[in-house]
Amino acid sequence: MATFGTLSDRLTETFRNLRTKGKLSPADVDGTVREIRRALLDADVALVVVKEFTAKVRERALGDEVNRALNPAQQVVQIVNEELVAILGGQQRRLQFAKNPPTVIMLAGLQGSGKTTFAGKLARQLEKDGHTPLLVAADLQRPNAVNQLQVVAERAGAAIYAPEPGNGVGDPVRVARDGVETARRQQHDVVIIDTAGRLGVDAELMKQAADIRTATDPDEVLFVIDAMIGQDAVNTAKAFQDGVDFTGVVLSKLDGDARGGAALSVASVTGRPIIYASTGENLEDLEAFHPDRMASRILDLGDILTLIEQAQQAFDEEEARKVAEKLATEQFTLEDFLEQLQQMKKMGSMKKMLGMLPGMGQMKQQLENFDDREIDRTEAIIRSMTPGERRNPKVLNGSRRLRIARGSGMTVTDVNQLVQRFEQAAKMMKTVARGGVPNIPGMGPMGGKPGASTKRGKQKSRAGSRSGNPAKRAAENAGLAAAASAPTGSGFGLGTPAAPPREADLAEIQKLFGKS
Repeated sequence: MATFGTLSDRLTETFRNLRTKGKLSPADVDGTVREIRRALLDADVALVVVKEFTAKVRERALGDEVNRALNPAQQVVQIVNEELVAILGGQQRRLQFAKNPPTVIMLAGLQGSGKTTFAGKLARQLEKDGHTPLLVAADLQRPNAVNQLQVVAERAGAAIYAPEPGNGVGDPVRVARDGVETARRQQHDVVIIDTAGRLGVDAELMKQAADIRTATDPDEVLFVIDAMIGQDAVNTAKAFQDGVDFTGVVLSKLDGDARGGAALSVASVTGRPIIYASTGENLEDLEAFHPDRMASRILDLGDILTLIEQAQQAFDEEEARKVAEKLATEQFTLEDFLEQLQQMKKMGSMKKMLGMLPGMGQMKQQLENFDDREIDRTEAIIRSMTPGERRNPKVLNGSRRLRIARGSGMTVTDVNQLVQRFEQAAKMMKTVARGGVPNIPGMGPMGGKPGASTKRGKQKSRAGSRSGNPAKRAAENAGLAAAASAPTGSGFGLGTPAAPPREADLAEIQKLFGKS
């Protein structure tokens, strides 16, 4: 996650230095805690949180649980992970729904924190879970706030109650109260009230928010806070807690390049749990906040559980079974591959999903170079083919490939590389479906003795040609050298050729779906 990039790098580097030590001395622990303190302060974490966090880590790191551990460095990482989970709130907390509908959810926060966008995201998610939310436009101060909520509601496919035009006209307290009554009459089981924000905390904002809370008696008051505001997040959260009080926190703009201190400070200082994290601009970019998973991401330990959940939501089990049968019977075609691409797009950004894999923090440059639009370009090439060409790419002659290239806005080279990579990928998937070991281009067969293929390759290059003809021997040796240095190809048929992959996970996905 981009917000925690710098903090994650600093902590990962600190722990890397520990792994060379078989036993940790008090000086090693103090040095590690000192680096952790610096990393947290640089990330704009509140000073009071940093002091409490580092004190607990130091106390536990000097205790018996580390001294008796077989791997002290890993034990320290585990301690830091557990303490991170603690300051992020400990256990996940879900929305609390009313026993008698409608459930009233009030949104509060500063102007520009992302309340209106979050309202649409929450409505979209609740609809997927079988609820019937009603958005209430109670922000009547900010210019065009009502129009913005109407647009967001339309995109989310949710109903909206907006009797006033806004722009300073109307009573927000009355609108909020009438909105709840309208939801009760129309049998909406959830009401989401979008309230006004200000550029800073002031008495008028607090009084209006407090009056809306009194009038509607909400089941949840969610404080939406911009993760990019740093240290000031703590002061803002305290002011809202004293003036209005809230039951949960929503972190917005976690996909930005901020330092992330707000996330590590708010839950600990206010004692209120973080319930949601907004991770992008699309309505689908909303995640339930799991403290343990977020801590794992910060420490570059990955977030496989979230990745699996997203995959389960996007992929159809019956379709997956059909694809497995086609692979086993060697009937996997470009049409099937197109369907898989479309299901993958439902999961969201490939870059974001790859970032959930363990160790991806060390491959930040490769992730930055990964272009999600390559999937769209690959899809455009396949859609420019006829059904017969998708089912049997062998019929693609020169004129057909030229037509496909023109129809998709790509080049003939792109089409050729796509077909070539599809054939290689299909062979690899068929091998796996039969229970075999795939031979990944540029990596050699997997599952064999480590380094075996590399060693053979080196011996062959040293031996060179043994031809008795000097001219022939020189030519053959030159050919061997060219073959050894030849690129293995780019992403799934697109882009410029790249060197053989060194990082298996990302490189293979890049080969299949994007540029190197």
